[in-house]
Amino acid sequence: MAKRLKKKLVLEDGSVFSGLSFGSEEDKLSELVFNTSMVGYQEILSDPSYTDQAVVMTFPSMGNYGINDSDFESRNPGINALIVRDYTEYPNHFECTETLEDTMKRYNISGIFGVDTRALTRIIREKGSLKALITDEETPLEECMSRLSAFDYAHDAINRAARTKREIYPADEARFRVVAIDCGMKMNIVNCLNRLGVSVTVVPFDTSAAEILALHPDGIFVSNGPGDPTDAKATIETVRELKGKFPIFGICLGHQIISLAYGAKTYKLKFGHRGGNHPVMNLKTGRTEITSQNHSYAVDEESLKATDLTVTHVNLLDNTIEGVECEKDKVFGVQYHPESAPGPNDSRYLFTKFIENMENYKNA
Repeated sequence: MAKRLKKKLVLEDGSVFSGLSFGSEEDKLSELVFNTSMVGYQEILSDPSYTDQAVVMTFPSMGNYGINDSDFESRNPGINALIVRDYTEYPNHFECTETLEDTMKRYNISGIFGVDTRALTRIIREKGSLKALITDEETPLEECMSRLSAFDYAHDAINRAARTKREIYPADEARFRVVAIDCGMKMNIVNCLNRLGVSVTVVPFDTSAAEILALHPDGIFVSNGPGDPTDAKATIETVRELKGKFPIFGICLGHQIISLAYGAKTYKLKFGHRGGNHPVMNLKTGRTEITSQNHSYAVDEESLKATDLTVTHVNLLDNTIEGVECEKDKVFGVQYHPESAPGPNDSRYLFTKFIENMENYKNA
């Protein structure tokens, strides 16, 4: 193994974890969160929803199958750092085109390994998401704590994670045209829609309702993305103007934006949900779905009572809201990620439901 810099991870509560550097060697101030997935570090690394965050992977071994060319979720990852127990320097997989570290260096993503990630995760679970600093081992603790105290979470994450220009992803023999509002959109969402015969026009998050109407879509999709959903004021207003005019489907942040557009409220979770193993109950069918999740905020259940939305899904771990729907408007959203592959494809039916809503709307 190549000689590596000694680094430390300092938390705002004063906890210090020592380790070795991999990826970028730049100091990083971030919001510290954890993910319970056993695989999928490439998708996590490239998911725009992780913008400004340092992710602790609870599964101990990372990097062992390297990076391939086809599983990137975005062109410009916004994640700050990756914290792992063991890093595999020499991956082995037939699709591997470069190492995890090489990718992290290319996108200026810092990393630290040799850390007791289980102990670190326990701290996050007990105290909630924390501010964290990755820095050189020699940096004085007093200086670290001063930098952490002055650090505040940015409120422009969506602006940095989303596309700035319109892009079109045509489908073979397209049956429908969907405008997707990009708040930090994962590419596999586009792939899922394309496979179902849907051409997707992706527009920036601040695109107005009038501009979307001029594109004559059959439906509207509102994407996932990073940060506080209340920061997405332009998107909330656009959805508020478009609801009832087209079928609308939202995922993760898109689900929260739909809820806010109908008058509900959101709140920040203690440490969020991140992983590929979260059980969610579909209240309409009584079936449990094993889901992939990545979010810090949730929709307030009490606030939904004054809206036209009804709850369709709940998280079986903490009873938080995982899905809402307005049947008369053909609008629905889910908090989890049906485009991901947590193992089973329990939730792919949601894309089919979106297609059916567009068919019914078109034939009404």
